[in-house]
Amino acid sequence: MAINGDKANPTSAAAAPPTVFISTATLRRLLTHASLIRHLHSTLSTNIQSPVRHSHETTPSSSLLLMPSWSLSPSLPYVGVKLVTHHPNNSALNLPGVHASYVLFNSLTGQTLATMDATELTLYRTSCVSALASKFLSRENSETLVMIGAGSLAPHLIRAHLAVRPGLKRVIIWNRTVGKAQSLAEKLQNESGFEGVILESNGSLEGVVGLGDIVSCATNSETPLVKGGELKEGAHLDLVGSFKPSMKECDDEAIKKGRVFIDNEAALVESGELVGAFERGVITRDDIRGDLVELIKGEKNGRKSQEETTVFKSVGSAAVDLLTAQLVYETCIKNQVHG
Repeated sequence: MAINGDKANPTSAAAAPPTVFISTATLRRLLTHASLIRHLHSTLSTNIQSPVRHSHETTPSSSLLLMPSWSLSPSLPYVGVKLVTHHPNNSALNLPGVHASYVLFNSLTGQTLATMDATELTLYRTSCVSALASKFLSRENSETLVMIGAGSLAPHLIRAHLAVRPGLKRVIIWNRTVGKAQSLAEKLQNESGFEGVILESNGSLEGVVGLGDIVSCATNSETPLVKGGELKEGAHLDLVGSFKPSMKECDDEAIKKGRVFIDNEAALVESGELVGAFERGVITRDDIRGDLVELIKGEKNGRKSQEETTVFKSVGSAAVDLLTAQLVYETCIKNQVHG
């Protein structure tokens, strides 16, 4: 805050708002998929520094991840870090395997501005990155979304894709556990935002992949689920789940068949679909058509025809975490809602 036209001084810094805690429930009230998609579209090209994430084994079966990021732009005076714990054996305790918190700082003063639930933040940012890519890569007249996976990301991905493709009339959910897909379809059908949309589940993966104008995958699969030969003409394939080379949600044919885009450079070394395709000589790195920032800036063309197949592979980034936390925090302060 400037005083009498002078630059900020310790008095103005001391007048900064106190640190706020933003709970899961509050974050859900502050964010919508549509608002976050718009925000990422307008800010993702900002100059943001994101070092390689730190990963540390805390026990033989658990780990701690640190994902720092900071902006070099005066219009985005923030530093942030996401702290993630991964305890895969928590399923035996009926607890989530991943827990996360986000801490946001003022980059000018170093003051802590907010702490918030980063588990929910990650669900929003991941789904909205996919939807933003879909805005450039899927057909505008898409009518059917096939959702592969019925975990915590699935409802977010469905809502986010609907936000950019409101013409979607049918959502088909598939999951290895058929009952889980059925329960999610029934749950969402009764929620607001799905008026005029038919939500259903189907136990036959081969039977539904070919129906999707958009096929979105959010699984931990280490064997290909989507076969390129089964994709319909003009389909857009959204790959969200894999984040290490051993994981893959589609086969080589899908990668070879589609014009492939990524969210950021990390996908080239973390995504099992791409790493495997490179190793087998199916495609080379030069065959990757571009990243999300290049699509936003218009430096790379998205969909070129109704008939072509497009593929988007995301692995996540600390830059998107920072921008999402920014929107949450600024909305919180504007509306004076937190806790």
